[in-house]
Amino acid sequence: MTTFAELGVPTALTDVLERDGKTVAFPIQESTLPDSLAGRDVLGRGKTGSGKTLAFSLPIAARLGRTGTKPRPGRPRALVLAPTRELATQIDAVIKPLAAANGLTTTTIYGGVSQQRQEQAMRRGVDIVVACPGRLEDLMRQGVVHLDAVQITVLDEADHMADLGFLPGVTRIMAATPRQGQRLLFSATLDNGVKKLVDRFLADPITHEVDGEDSHVDAMTHHVFHVADAGAKKDVVRTLASGTGRRVLFTRTKHQAKKLAQQLTADGIPAVDLHGNLSQAARDRNLAAFASDGARVLVATDVAARGVHVDGIELVVHVDPPMEHKAYLHRSGRTARAGSSGDVVTVVLPEQRRDTDQLLRRANIAVRPQAVSAASGQVKALVGDVAPYVKPAPKAAPTHQPTRPKGGHPNNARRRGTSSPQVATGRGRGGQQRRRSTGGTAR
Repeated sequence: MTTFAELGVPTALTDVLERDGKTVAFPIQESTLPDSLAGRDVLGRGKTGSGKTLAFSLPIAARLGRTGTKPRPGRPRALVLAPTRELATQIDAVIKPLAAANGLTTTTIYGGVSQQRQEQAMRRGVDIVVACPGRLEDLMRQGVVHLDAVQITVLDEADHMADLGFLPGVTRIMAATPRQGQRLLFSATLDNGVKKLVDRFLADPITHEVDGEDSHVDAMTHHVFHVADAGAKKDVVRTLASGTGRRVLFTRTKHQAKKLAQQLTADGIPAVDLHGNLSQAARDRNLAAFASDGARVLVATDVAARGVHVDGIELVVHVDPPMEHKAYLHRSGRTARAGSSGDVVTVVLPEQRRDTDQLLRRANIAVRPQAVSAASGQVKALVGDVAPYVKPAPKAAPTHQPTRPKGGHPNNARRRGTSSPQVATGRGRGGQQRRRSTGGTAR
């Protein structure tokens, strides 16, 4: 039970932490902070939810705050690289109050949004940039961002960067930072090229391994529910979503996530979706609704398996079992974070049982499957108190007028006794048949 003050964190920063109810360091923070605060390169290995964000945010705010140097336009003094927009946003939310306590400024850089705000921030000059590799490289090529003044570089979720194919860009970005700068790299594993990054860019790093990729949170309880068919699965999932606490439901496809969120909302269970088809504004809006209790259910694809941290998620449901065990572990890691407890349910159809058994063995999860229905006691125990029904908001009426084709009224073609343009382009034996079936009055 080591306090942040005992680890050497400055009083200005411990005051911020205490106001947020944080006084005692988690293991990854306790092990890495003495070295990172001293300016050493650090390799931190720990699973999702172990407290890595604070472990690198504190030394950035502490070390930059000592110098009193002001940032120059386009030249940040610290850089944090993250694989997803959601993770970048969450990192910025953690680091911003710590930075402000020492008179430092932060901004985020990622794609999916206009870069105008990012350009303006760079022109003003910011101390700390939290960025995704793609947009950052774009701004570097345009001369908007230069990394020659970076004193501290952090690479978070390095293994996920590798999984997404970002390592070539990450390598170019890291090479653009000063060699004498401090580098902190956090990752659950060192496979898929991550070790090459460590060997090339970290100088005599101190390695701290709190827990490995396959280690599990003691407060996380795993359940495997076998259901009879697709109808039974739908009923079980709806029941699991009906509790009063926050829960995340994972589907395999974007379409399934959108459809399930709509179905739950129509059933009086407010839900929002999160997937790659949404604009960044829609992602931010849905996450804000979930975090503020506007919707207590988040239905997501694997885009939320990393980088989405919302306090108090008590249940994760694998509506569709993931394709591989890493995804299972990272999805499950949305609950039982930072000392809290949580449950993880995998809903399994008969044809999925063999593959799911193999996946759980690879994830080192030992759990006895249970055959359930929506009325089973095992299901109701995870639901707890059922939340009140929430009447769905009425759908807004369309405000746009139908677009008319060139040439006037959309029915002009029919009035002239000709087929529509799509039908008129038909050729071959079916062309005349289509004209007869679509032209004239419907019977």
